[in-house]
Amino acid sequence: MRNKKVLFITQAAIIAALYAVLTLAQGALLPGTTTAAVQFRVSEALNILALFTPAAIPGLTLGCVISNFQSIGQGLPLDMIFGSLATLGSSVCIYLLRNLKIKNYPLLAMLMPAIWNGIIVGWEIEAFFIDGPFHFGDFLVQGGLVAIGELGVMLVLGTALYFIFVKRNLDKKLFQSK
Repeated sequence: MRNKKVLFITQAAIIAALYAVLTLAQGALLPGTTTAAVQFRVSEALNILALFTPAAIPGLTLGCVISNFQSIGQGLPLDMIFGSLATLGSSVCIYLLRNLKIKNYPLLAMLMPAIWNGIIVGWEIEAFFIDGPFHFGDFLVQGGLVAIGELGVMLVLGTALYFIFVKRNLDKKLFQSK
């Protein structure tokens, strides 16, 4: 019998490391693609892991914190806080919505990163990085741009990764799912 606490911590640590390494490598190879208003962070596809294990919640959040350390040097220290909170919120919702499916596809869960990041990071951009008073219309634009990038990642890469996991039973092999 496996020690469940050790397994949980190990899974969370591996997910955090994968997220951070993917984000930092992409940022080094394609500067700006992981921190711009319209970003296509490949590591965000790992959000699908929250469909299979609750360990993904702290793993994704910690991975986001680690990868957003680079934002401090780029003049974006608040992104480490707000971007990580968006990841925490979306991964909790993904886990809670994991069993709600449309034709065997967890569509609502897959939309959570776009919704959370669109709202939180969109607000962050409008409130802290745009000169002048807060404008709701501009917030909608900023949030929409962030959400578009998240939708692209989740609906393309996330969907592909999800079906690979399910078809090859990796969810059961790796995470002991039902």
